[in-house]
Formats: sequence, C-alpha cells, structure tokens
Amino acid sequence: MSEAAALEIRGLTKSFTHKAVDDLSLSIRRGEFYALLGPNGAGKTTTLRMVAGLLRPDGGSIKIVGLDALNDPVAAKAVTAWVPDEPLVYDKLDPIEYLEFVAGLWGMDEAKAADRAEHLIDLLDLETQARMRCQGLSKGMRQKVALAGALIHEPSLIILDEPLTGLDAGSARRVKTVLKEHVANGATVVMTTHILEVAERMAERIGVIARGRLVAEGTLDELRARAGRQDSNLEDIFLTLVADESAAA
Repeated sequence: MSEAAALEIRGLTKSFTHKAVDDLSLSIRRGEFYALLGPNGAGKTTTLRMVAGLLRPDGGSIKIVGLDALNDPVAAKAVTAWVPDEPLVYDKLDPIEYLEFVAGLWGMDEAKAADRAEHLIDLLDLETQARMRCQGLSKGMRQKVALAGALIHEPSLIILDEPLTGLDAGSARRVKTVLKEHVANGATVVMTTHILEVAERMAERIGVIARGRLVAEGTLDELRARAGRQDSNLEDIFLTLVADESAAA
C-alpha cells in the first residue's frame, strides 16, 4: 500500500460574499517543499486556514498524513503546524517560557521539550532574546518565536503564510535553513509567499491559484513549459499564467 500524502485536498470550496475557494484539489507528498502562489484575493490564505482547522469549508475533504482533518480535527492538528503572517505569541512570556507553554499543550516530555527548545533557539539565533518578554521584541523576532513554537512538537506538515514578512536578510536566511532541515528530515512544508525568488529557490513544486482555482502546478521547468516561457524566471511565468486565467474568465 502506498504511503498517504502529507496533504490531500479534494473539491474544497469556501464562500463569503464571493466564492473564495472554488472546487480546489491538491496532493502534496511527504518530505516535499511546496509553494502555493497567487495574486491578492486568490484564496491562498483561506485555503491554508481551512487546512489548519481555523475555518470550516463549505464542501470538500482534507486529509493530513491520512487523517481526516474535518472529522478528526484534534488528531490532524497534532501533526500540523500553522504560522500566519502576523506572529501570534504571548506578550508576557519570554521565548523560553513560550516554548515551554506550547510544549506543555502538546503533552511533550519535559526533557525532550527542553532539548527541542534549546535547538530551535540556537537555529533561529534567538539566544540573546531568549529571556526577553515577547512584547519587547521586534516583529521579525516575534515571527521567529512563533515559528519555533510551531515546530516544537516536530509536526509532519508545516503550513506557512508569508513566513518571511518582517524579517531582515540574516533572519530570513535562518528561517529558510530551519525549513530546509525539517524537509530533509521528512516533514512537508506548504508555503505562500509574494517573494517569488524564494519560491523559485526553495520549492520542489509550485501551485498557482487564481480566483480560488488551481490554474497550474508543477516543477519550475513544468511551469515554464505550461506558460511557453522556457528561459523565464518564476515571476514572468507567474504573471503569464495569471494573465492567461484572467483572459479565459
């Protein structure tokens, strides 16, 4: 029997005043770095919030490492990490206390949690801020603390919505290194970003959505072939694919 995909979405739909996600289907492999790209309002964040269990879809199914995320949300969330573009941490805690708190929520062994926290603090270059209250940290530092909290329980699926927002070049490099390490260890990363150079360098496959629908998917070379732009960078390919979708609407 083949191993279940890290993320399997089938026929996902969600409407607000308009249809934000329209019959979307995706299959993302374990140990894959996948970038989900689209213009503003395309449905990227809505899709990821449904996968993370923060929004209930109107229709469709979501499976995370074979777990039905809609019928067994607690089990699905236990193997998932969600990091939004605005860092959500407790202001009155310092990073070490925050990681201890999150590890406690997951019921982690205290010794293992302490080792993981120390490792993540080191990887993300947070040693000098480790005992500073989060309310005094910059947005970029808070973003790194939020990422460390999301990774403390070693999730199988890591969902990132604009993870490099507010980070300087050095911090962005640290975050990318951490994410690559987790993928190398078998985790799956699904990321949205408006920094297309990051997606071009880091993602094994790229999905492009527009108006809630998947309009193209594949490796960079496959997207080049789809767009008819063999020597183009991802930015040019992305703009071509989105323009083609708008023209066909």
